[in-house]
Amino acid sequence: MSGLIPSGLNRRLVVAALAGSAADLAGLGLIASAAWLITRAAEQPPLAALSVAIVGVRAFATSRGVFRYAERLAGHDVALRAQAATRERLYEALIPSGPLSHRGADLLSRMVDDTDAVQDLLVRCLLPAIAALVTGAVAVVIALFLLPAAAFALLAGLVIAGVLLPIGTAAASRRWSARLAPARADLAARVADLVHGSADLAAYGAKGEALAAGMAADDHLAALERRQSRVSATALLTGVLTQGLTVVAIVWICQATGTGSVATAVLALMSLVAFEPVLPLAAAGERLTGVLAALRRLTDLRSLPAAVTEPAAPAVTPSGPLTIEVSNLVVRHGEARPALNGVSLTLTPGRRVAIVGPSGAGKSTLLSALMRTIDYESGNITINEVEARDLPSETVRHLMTGLTQDPYVFQASFKDNLRLAGPEASDEGLANAVQAAHLDTWADRTGWDTPLGEDGRTLSGGQLQRLALARALLYNPPVLLLDEPAEALDEQTAAALMADLLDATHGRTTLLITHRLRGLEAVDEILVLEDGQITQRGTHTDLTTTDGYYRTLWQSEAMLHT
Repeated sequence: MSGLIPSGLNRRLVVAALAGSAADLAGLGLIASAAWLITRAAEQPPLAALSVAIVGVRAFATSRGVFRYAERLAGHDVALRAQAATRERLYEALIPSGPLSHRGADLLSRMVDDTDAVQDLLVRCLLPAIAALVTGAVAVVIALFLLPAAAFALLAGLVIAGVLLPIGTAAASRRWSARLAPARADLAARVADLVHGSADLAAYGAKGEALAAGMAADDHLAALERRQSRVSATALLTGVLTQGLTVVAIVWICQATGTGSVATAVLALMSLVAFEPVLPLAAAGERLTGVLAALRRLTDLRSLPAAVTEPAAPAVTPSGPLTIEVSNLVVRHGEARPALNGVSLTLTPGRRVAIVGPSGAGKSTLLSALMRTIDYESGNITINEVEARDLPSETVRHLMTGLTQDPYVFQASFKDNLRLAGPEASDEGLANAVQAAHLDTWADRTGWDTPLGEDGRTLSGGQLQRLALARALLYNPPVLLLDEPAEALDEQTAAALMADLLDATHGRTTLLITHRLRGLEAVDEILVLEDGQITQRGTHTDLTTTDGYYRTLWQSEAMLHT
């Protein structure tokens, strides 16, 4: 529980538990005092003999509503705060973990549905159990004072309804409840695939098969939920029967022992009310298995290893013009052969270096290692002679970052998407970055506050890349890293974007990953990366006059353009 409830919320949790217990005790006192008042009044005693009971009924009736309101307020407050804290810790665990194997819909399900389990654990399991324990104990003590035999009957009924029945429902649902959360995640993932991939599914005639798979996932989830409903209904029926039989047994014991009508009425009605906070525990026991399964899924995510190892004692952040030195870098993904094997390069202040190579050569892996989103096996990356591993990954990304291969567009306005890279940027700063990316004409025509839609579907490929470039320029890191900025664009759009990009990065320390060679005459050095190793290096002129990958690709592009 300490892992779910932040230490600052423990006091709020105690207040909620006390308020809930007080509300149920007030209800118990209300029924007991009302039963005593009604049966005693039937004996027509002096009014003064009933005055205390009259005041007690009013006090219990008023305080019950007050305490119940306080319990709801404090209970939901601590539950929502704990849920928010859980999501925050989940974000903190996911961000340094790098790329995940989980599908986006599955992660969304875990972030939304599974974190709701924290609320269920507190509001529907823990707090009701505390209130039921306190109320049941007080009811048994009162019954023990009035009639010990009735107290044992009440205790037996409460144990059956409040202990044995929840254990039974938990055991009955344990077989399949752990499958509910994965089933919901699977259905969410299939629905997301149908919605986002509808065009591709229709184009390749796979819509019917995908729809059938989605319906099968829905049927599977519905079957599990029906079983859950049967368990809930059976548990409720058993609990109500136990409540009724207990009250009948207590009345029979009272009659058998010759107990007076006042005590009989108090014991019977008090026992009836004592079951009110106990009966929901059967549903709580059933729910607990699903809650624990969801919490285990969250724990699995939170226990993911970090993509990079953070230094225990960070070095001083380098300042001034930065020189990046990569020496004999080796990066391996799992047990496969190295994605990078002995790569070395130097980025001096103001120098622009381009890296070209076939797909899978390790170009994006190199940028990921430079930005410390993945760790490297051996070799060195130094920033002004400071080892990158000795700096926090956030600091490294503050010094070296830029345009990723698949820029993400949030469902917000054009201006808000820009402010992601510069929250404090002025309107003039935004305008300068947009102008440098040659997106100003479109922005002025469309409007800066225009929503870009989910995943930026209102943008063309070229506009999306220019937005990403504007972000990178607005962030203005000391070392600008650009990963395939013209990827998936047509030749004309790609050529225009590359020309604008090279113009905008003039005088900036820049590392450019690309598979397009047009415009690379402007960079200071070109490295050819093949199979994780640098096979050629030099200027555009040097490489076009030397046999190798670069010259072959250049000739192919020249033939294509002619």
